[in-house]
Amino acid sequence: MSHGLKDRPRVTFHQRGATAQDLWVHRAAPAVRFADRMLTSALAAIGGASVLLLADWWFRPDHVANTALYVVLSLAFWYAISRIVVGWINYLAIAKPEHRPSPAGLRVAIFTTSSPGEPASMFETTLAACARIQYPHTTYLLDDTRDPSFREIAERNGAVWLGLVGLPGAKAGKINRALEVTDEDFILVLDPDHIPFPEFLDRVLGQFDDPHVGFVQVSQAYYNQERSFVARGAAEQTYAFYGPGQMGLFGHGAALAIGANCVFRRSALVSIGGHGVGLAEDLVTAIRLHAANWKSVYVPQVVSRGLVPEDLGSFYRQQLKWARGVYEVAFTELPRLFGSLTWRQRLCYLTVGTYYLCGATAPIFLLIPYLYLWAGVQPANMRFEEFLAVGGPVAAVGVVMYAWVQRWLCHPAVERGLHWRGLVLKVACWPVFLAGTLLAIIGTKIPYIPTAKEAVRGQFLRLAWPQLLLILVYAVTVGQVLHTRLLGTPEGALALGSEAVWGMVAFATLPVVLALGALRAAWEARRLPAGAAWDRIDSRKTGGATS
Repeated sequence: MSHGLKDRPRVTFHQRGATAQDLWVHRAAPAVRFADRMLTSALAAIGGASVLLLADWWFRPDHVANTALYVVLSLAFWYAISRIVVGWINYLAIAKPEHRPSPAGLRVAIFTTSSPGEPASMFETTLAACARIQYPHTTYLLDDTRDPSFREIAERNGAVWLGLVGLPGAKAGKINRALEVTDEDFILVLDPDHIPFPEFLDRVLGQFDDPHVGFVQVSQAYYNQERSFVARGAAEQTYAFYGPGQMGLFGHGAALAIGANCVFRRSALVSIGGHGVGLAEDLVTAIRLHAANWKSVYVPQVVSRGLVPEDLGSFYRQQLKWARGVYEVAFTELPRLFGSLTWRQRLCYLTVGTYYLCGATAPIFLLIPYLYLWAGVQPANMRFEEFLAVGGPVAAVGVVMYAWVQRWLCHPAVERGLHWRGLVLKVACWPVFLAGTLLAIIGTKIPYIPTAKEAVRGQFLRLAWPQLLLILVYAVTVGQVLHTRLLGTPEGALALGSEAVWGMVAFATLPVVLALGALRAAWEARRLPAGAAWDRIDSRKTGGATS
């Protein structure tokens, strides 16, 4: 049976053996075997021992050069190490739920929302796909565009149009209002850019046989990741999370709701006063449900595909919204609900809620080499080769573990890899993450703006100035180092500081190399990918058994 795209465009996938039509076939992560758990545990144990050895070496009194800077550097460095260790702890609990057949007769609604400025043509594709979902259901379009064509699109595709204009709470506000005027027992929240497969509901509804399950989340996957460098990098940032990451959270009893592709039990939402409101409304809803003793299930299967941002400006705006919103969990929800969560859930939400602190630590790592190269100030007296010898095993285990857990990616042919583009975008986003952190600290609100569904042209200098400034400072610094050492340092003194100088130059070089990728993304934003990503999608040819 053929599954694919109507008038398929010529698409080249980076991963060997993957073709465009492969995206539209049902995919699932493999089961977790006993041997898998043993190997994961062994890697985590080796990693843990390596971290302890690193800590023993790092915190030696003779390593302190400047106390204040040493403390600041240690906080930044061990925050980064803690993220690695928490990831290993999460992987120790990787689990996959057994498939449960969907019982007949459940009353199910699909909620998808429309906002002003979103392209009407996208809703034709999404609602047509909703109409093909095999399990009986009612699709609702929660519309506040004031555009009569959206009602026509809904009715043409068998959906119920609900005009919900001017409600507070953005997407969550519309969902809560729709809950008041509908009565189905289960609600699939589907973002309008996601194209569901016909078997979507059949893959998840059986999990609600357990009356304590409040929501079931499935994987998010994408169909536009090949359209730009940014789209590829944005997708790469999610692969590990929607495979082994969420599977680990599920094993810990803390699988998260991620805004789209999540089915809620109505009574669960009612018990917490409705869907959470905020920039991170999905996380707010999940933590409240967990605190109310509802269970969550993560089904690592691809049963729909959606969009990631295709241009750097849209990606930055999305990340700012997420960075500001996620702190709502750390600053507001977690302290309030702390006593109602299990210790595993507390750790999971603390980890998620502090993810964007990397925006505050990044400038510390960037600044340290330049303080030494320009002013001779260093936070620690550490030999570069000793740091590599002691820190190398931690890094090695981190890389091996990351490669190992990719066995639980939902679609390895497309998703497996080094994910270097995702790393480039994460490094490029540190000013955005820092802005989100500062806005959260001072309590400044930002509006909920839906992520752009189509690429938006951006000005190169406006997007690339942080990277250009970094490269300029680096070039001037390296030029000064070379000038000083070649012309201003006595030959006998050159060897004394060589290790420290070139070690700092090496640390300063890595972010510059990564900045080159961000420059490519900013340059690419000057021109837009041709057409909309959904233009050639034929929702009649999606889904089916895994090939």
